[in-house]
Amino acid sequence: MIRRVAVGISGGVDSAVSALLLKKRGFEVIGVYMKNWEPSDEDNSICDGTRDAQTAQSVCERLNIPFKSVNFVKEYWNDVFLNMLEDYQSGLTPNPDILCNSKVKFDKFQKYCLDNLGVDAVATGHYARNSYGENLELAHRGKRAKLLKPIDRHKDQTIFLSQMSQHSLKKAMFPVGSITKEVVKKIASASGFEDLAKKKESMGICFIGKRKDGFQNFIRQYVSDRPGEIIDIESKKVIGTHNGIHQWTLGQRVRIGGLKDKVYICGKNVFKNELISCYGSDHPSLFSDSFTTKEAHWIDRPPRNLCSDHLTLEYRFQNTHPLTPASVRVSHKEKKCKLSVISALRQRAITPGQFAAFYLGDECLGSAVIDKVGPSLYDMKCHKGSCIKQFELNKNY
Repeated sequence: MIRRVAVGISGGVDSAVSALLLKKRGFEVIGVYMKNWEPSDEDNSICDGTRDAQTAQSVCERLNIPFKSVNFVKEYWNDVFLNMLEDYQSGLTPNPDILCNSKVKFDKFQKYCLDNLGVDAVATGHYARNSYGENLELAHRGKRAKLLKPIDRHKDQTIFLSQMSQHSLKKAMFPVGSITKEVVKKIASASGFEDLAKKKESMGICFIGKRKDGFQNFIRQYVSDRPGEIIDIESKKVIGTHNGIHQWTLGQRVRIGGLKDKVYICGKNVFKNELISCYGSDHPSLFSDSFTTKEAHWIDRPPRNLCSDHLTLEYRFQNTHPLTPASVRVSHKEKKCKLSVISALRQRAITPGQFAAFYLGDECLGSAVIDKVGPSLYDMKCHKGSCIKQFELNKNY
């Protein structure tokens, strides 16, 4: 039976209301703030970490629950940040938030709370649900836990939890997953947390936040500039220069002086250190309907019949994107569970390094890192061999 719960208090409204709801349900609650980033590690830091820690402590004081601050800076640096830098240096666009949850928050942090704070479970303010129930009341049945979509589909954060282990999910609670964001804000305002209800939602990299001087200046402190050329995909002419392909992602607009038309990144040639560009946000080179992944992670078990046949699942690779049906199968050339995905709809800027999360009904099954992207609409319209060769170079991450 769950009696004592540690709540990851971030200083935001969702974690505050999570702690409030659990306390009202009769649980003994302890608020724990996790420090994962050291502002002194970067030049001219304007990190809000100190302010968040103070807000988290204030939340616990107002709720009259114990407060504890723990330091996981080293773990975040080694398990998340260094991997992120390595991916950027390779021309990929990683999603550190997903690794942060699987490697730190629902691994080392959760284990710390369970082993040292005498708690039975760890709760966070994520918009998701656990098949074990709001209070993990169904855990005793011995079935495996499933990660489910939240009631508020617009706030669905299951993609960020899609690399969770089965062991971690069994001890995870998501109190706001059964209500909407609007209700969360109303509860906060009615309970003396109107300041949090009006607080702007955090953006940017997990635990690092949005940088006031921009991501490119931030990443420059850790990955050296490597200038190169920007090539137009149609004319093959040089139309500009860049300071490093790691500073750009597919689908991103790049401003080039002297050009009237808007230019977007549609590919990378890592070997030549070139960015491939196109004119217009809806250029056919930005749209693809297939991709392959690295080894998939399944929270429960691999979907039935996946290894013997293709399955129709839904997927997304951005949390703001709607779910899209796709035919998913295992690449039989590989011993590991690498996937081939054919989407029912063409997607804009499918990006290597990002995670694709897969769904069956209400369940988030797990996710896999996008490895290679299939031909774009532009490539398929191009009949010359040189065009296909150019595509292969552009996508060779």
